[in-house]
Amino acid sequence: MLEKLQEIVRRYTDDEDFILTENMILRSDLGINSYELVQMICDVEEAFDIEIPDRAIGGLKTVKDVLNYVGI
Repeated sequence: MLEKLQEIVRRYTDDEDFILTENMILRSDLGINSYELVQMICDVEEAFDIEIPDRAIGGLKTVKDVLNYVGI
């Protein structure tokens, strides 16, 4: 599942060769801005067939936060 998430995150970063780890911070480590974060979450929802409420997006700070929400 981490590989699937990495494919999604890669769309929003400039570095296509990075290795995604659970403790990466979405905004500072990966350089994802707030608009990209919302778009990325939409992609995550579609890929994992889940719904993440808008109010929960602000709490998704790290890759692990996203994985936990997805239920992995």
